[in-house]
Amino acid sequence: MYKVTDACIGCGACTGVCPEVFDLNADGLAENIIGEVPEELQDAAKEAAESCPVEAIVNE
Repeated sequence: MYKVTDACIGCGACTGVCPEVFDLNADGLAENIIGEVPEELQDAAKEAAESCPVEAIVNE
């Protein structure tokens, strides 16, 4: 499962790449909005994690 860590700076790169999985919360920080990522979104979620400038998204 892709999780967003406390390192998130709220740049929104992940939401631009994979809005089906990531969105910004009320605090302006990214969060996984669906939980477990389905197979058809795995590549996009991985790309979103790789696009994070502070490496705040981890796949656990």
